[in-house]
Amino acid sequence: MNANLLTLITRVNRWRKQKISKANFLIVLAAVVGVLGGLAASLLKGITHFIEDSLQNDLHWKYKYYLYLFFPLMGIFFTVLYIKTFIRKSKFKHGLTPIMHSISHNSSKIGFHNIYSQIISSALTTGFGGSVGLEAPIVYSGSSIGSNIARFFGLSYREVTLLLACGAGAGISGAFNSPIAGMVFAIEILLPTFSIPVFIPLLISVATASVISRLFNSKPLFVLVTDGWAMHALFFYVILALAVGYFSVYFFKLNFFVKRQFDKIKKPYNKIWTGGIILGLLIAIFPALYGEGYITIQQLLNGKYTSLMANSFFSDFRDQPWLLILFAVLTLFGKSFASLLTIYSGGNGGTFGPALIMGGFIGFIFAHTVNQLGWVQLNTTNFIVVGMAAALSGIMHAPLTGVFLIAEITGGYELMVPLMLVSAISYFVNKANTKHSIYTKSLAENETPVTQELKDGNVLRRMKLKYLLEKDYVLLSPDDTPAGRSNDII
Repeated sequence: MNANLLTLITRVNRWRKQKISKANFLIVLAAVVGVLGGLAASLLKGITHFIEDSLQNDLHWKYKYYLYLFFPLMGIFFTVLYIKTFIRKSKFKHGLTPIMHSISHNSSKIGFHNIYSQIISSALTTGFGGSVGLEAPIVYSGSSIGSNIARFFGLSYREVTLLLACGAGAGISGAFNSPIAGMVFAIEILLPTFSIPVFIPLLISVATASVISRLFNSKPLFVLVTDGWAMHALFFYVILALAVGYFSVYFFKLNFFVKRQFDKIKKPYNKIWTGGIILGLLIAIFPALYGEGYITIQQLLNGKYTSLMANSFFSDFRDQPWLLILFAVLTLFGKSFASLLTIYSGGNGGTFGPALIMGGFIGFIFAHTVNQLGWVQLNTTNFIVVGMAAALSGIMHAPLTGVFLIAEITGGYELMVPLMLVSAISYFVNKANTKHSIYTKSLAENETPVTQELKDGNVLRRMKLKYLLEKDYVLLSPDDTPAGRSNDII
């Protein structure tokens, strides 16, 4: 480390120890992490939407729609090119798994470059139509912000981990304008050993990030109009939860199957061509697979069901209800495959967003099918929303995150009971069939502890003495008395 920088850090730490307690200092840092995390989330979404708008609105060419078949391939290519040119490949990772690995194996250290490299690479991937979500890169960027700020001030492993989680929660909060979900996500995924002292910094961080995010984008992600849930629909919510739970098991297995196939392709650019071409063909057949997919879900929430088939080869049949349902089913499975193709062919993104989209599709398919059969009339909008929570719960093993995120981003607190019910059932179905979540399986295969008992032992083995030594203390001389130095000690 540069000598001048080290001197600056020493002086700052000396000053803050004299002027502010460690607890208050953590709160200040949590607020800073929240501000930066909110800015990172807003910046990523802004860049992504700028690229999308430029390709959709500013490109004037007679046959420009044919380019949509190649845009995802171009995005993946630019992503890989950026990483290989500016970021060493061995140091670049994506998804939530590396964050969890850093907490358990690397003293919660996350490379500084992830603050910006995650933003740039994921914006290129998704802006050009990659069928992934921005949430995992936002979380990664926020985690890097928290980790690096904490290490800059020489904080302990526990405090570095706390601020890392603050950054991750700030990322979710900033991405969705959902502070409660951001806090629950950080606790449920990254801080399973939750205790009251970590609550306040997390609360400050996610609230600050939400405020910053709203300064740039005050619109909710989804607009939901609902009359609440009906008692007669509870049985159908249970069936939906079972369906989503088993679909999450399928997606879990598909994820590692696709990963194994791409691992067999040794040359990076062969991965790009293979994944990009297949992805382009899928988007040609199912246009809803282009990009994040949130617009499609909002259209379904608005009752514009036929929009799912818009611009497709089958748009002339969009008024046929059973063909629409069949097309929705095929789009669902296409989304599951397209998101994994994007990731493993070289793009940067996560499965957080696709999980929401797939859950929404399942909810729509289920409710629309029941309504067409005439058994009972279900509120399709409610089932779309509840399906999103169930998918997030099953795929991520994060039922609380699923409940609070969907309730916040849709304003659907009237649906809290079915949200809790389907999230719990979907979680238990997936848990009964897959011991680990989609994020922790690879950790378990590498003998990284994922259960709490193993985590405790791993933390003890990997703790470094320099992070355990107490540095914030008062020196006492033999002549000092408790009464004379009580103010300094307390």
